[in-house]
Amino acid sequence: MSEQTIALEESWKAALATEFTSPYMQQLKDFLLVQKQSGKRIFPKGAEYFRALDLTPLAKVKVIILGQDPYHGLGQAHGLCFSVRPGVRIPPSLVNIYKEMETDLGIKPPRHGFLEHWARQGVLLLNSVLTVEEAQAASHQGKGWERFTDAVIRKVNEERDAVVFMLWGSYAQRKAAFVDSNRHLVLKAPHPSPLSAHNGFFGCRHFSKANAFLQSHGRAPVDWELPANPQDA
Repeated sequence: MSEQTIALEESWKAALATEFTSPYMQQLKDFLLVQKQSGKRIFPKGAEYFRALDLTPLAKVKVIILGQDPYHGLGQAHGLCFSVRPGVRIPPSLVNIYKEMETDLGIKPPRHGFLEHWARQGVLLLNSVLTVEEAQAASHQGKGWERFTDAVIRKVNEERDAVVFMLWGSYAQRKAAFVDSNRHLVLKAPHPSPLSAHNGFFGCRHFSKANAFLQSHGRAPVDWELPANPQDA
């Protein structure tokens, strides 16, 4: 996956140039090619592998929400963690995110799960692994994506100031353990999954805490209220 052939937003392309020329990325590209040649369906589509980065340039990052893997159902994943395409049923974890948002900010849950409105404001919705095989959860873990997304987090940690890291669940908290909490706000809570949301995700008030922190550092708060029509995102 050479830097010359990859389509990516320019600030990220420059910041991550050494990653794209590293052997592990070529190995990852080879792995994905073999998977496709063998007839396996990979989500999201290739043009959306880096959708989170394309929508949220490095200089605009103000919040990072970390996910783990793309959704592996047909038509769900489009490159943003927790987000699904318009018309797709809202996944259970996102339902719980909306519940907490309503409790925290009084925002009524939207009828869709399309989160590009957040991404365009500087919320980097980053999965740790950027591809998955259809109906095979975690099938692309350990193939190189984790190293790449570690580099993304490291760039934000080093080159940006006053960023909010929302780390939901032990996986996200381990992945971003190196983030400098003296320069950034690190918010931790259990994962919003129905299995764990009642253990402390509900009531965490991360959305209001994020905005208070951003405003205290002279940055515009995030408008967490999603448009009623996802096409207006």
